Amino acid sequence: MFAPVYLDHNATTPLLPEVLAVMLPWLQNQFGNPSSRHEYGRAARRAVDVARQQVAAAVGAHPTEVVFTSGGSEANNLFLKGAAACLRPGVLGISAIEHPCVLKPAGQLARQGWDVRQLPVDTGGRVEAAAFGDVLAQRPKLLSVMLANNETGALQAVPALAAQAKGCGAWFHSDAVQALGKLPLSFRELNAAGVHALTVSAHKAGGPKGAAALILDKRVELQPLIAGGGHERGLRSGTENVAAIVGFGQAAELAAVNLAETSARLRKLRDNLEFGLTALGARIFAVDSERLPNTSYFAFAEIDGETLVGKLDRAGFAVASGAACSSANPEPSHVLQAMGVAPEIARGAVRVSLGSSTAATDIEQFINALQATVGSLQGLAAFNAA
Repeated sequence: MFAPVYLDHNATTPLLPEVLAVMLPWLQNQFGNPSSRHEYGRAARRAVDVARQQVAAAVGAHPTEVVFTSGGSEANNLFLKGAAACLRPGVLGISAIEHPCVLKPAGQLARQGWDVRQLPVDTGGRVEAAAFGDVLAQRPKLLSVMLANNETGALQAVPALAAQAKGCGAWFHSDAVQALGKLPLSFRELNAAGVHALTVSAHKAGGPKGAAALILDKRVELQPLIAGGGHERGLRSGTENVAAIVGFGQAAELAAVNLAETSARLRKLRDNLEFGLTALGARIFAVDSERLPNTSYFAFAEIDGETLVGKLDRAGFAVASGAACSSANPEPSHVLQAMGVAPEIARGAVRVSLGSSTAATDIEQFINALQATVGSLQGLAAFNAA
């Protein structure tokens, strides 16, 4: 019997030992409030400042452009609702495959008078150019297109889309939560192309839950979601989670240093995984699109995804049937539906996402377990149909 194998890194990642080590003092004897004027407070403020510099360096930004939040969901809400509050209602364009923490605030804005336009995607999960051009013709005030999809791993041509949108005067935001540690990130280059805000999160890259950041062009005016003592340039009041922010800084620095090696290793593992999946007859979604190096989203005909995930869990493999943040929703993936995948196929979707703890032997064992599990389920289905 082997130890359980974790293959759900897009949901969250294990805390790296180096990250835990720098966090521990701020959970024990270093307990000062960063706003306090005494040495305890000054030490905490210095730690937050160092972490801000680390995150900025990892994403190619200036430290003053980093606004710490409690998570990617808060950062996305801060941009959408915060920017909308400073503008007259107009057109808001978002891709149809955004995470719920973009889709749902957009829905709230629609009830406040905003004209929300969902950008359709092609069968590979990429925003359709013609549809994007049609939305730009409506002179949108806000645009949000994710850099990398959390389910399929498909990448969007965000620099090209932002450059195309420059002439309409919209503030352009991109959810890059899944990209940190897997793809090169340069806010300076994205900003030059026309991106005004970027969301990144610690726990997707070996850091702790409870820390994320909105990387923000300082020309963008936002109304804060949380009013109070004026922390984070007045954009996010509340005593900072020093331990989590320190961990975020360390995780971001490690992600940047190890990026090339990590990306190459994960891509090789994913290719081995998908060789095995193809041999078993799986349909891999967005396989022809440029994708995150660690993500594979697939289905088997006439096999329910939740059932397969449950059986694999009992066999010792942790995988997902979609986005962890929307796992309570029994409906087929909205991402796959937007890509034109039939509901009966979409209900069978399973996501494997690899990470720092994944080894080649894990992939071999997973394929063996998957073969046995799928064979059993297909045999049961054939028996029931007889």
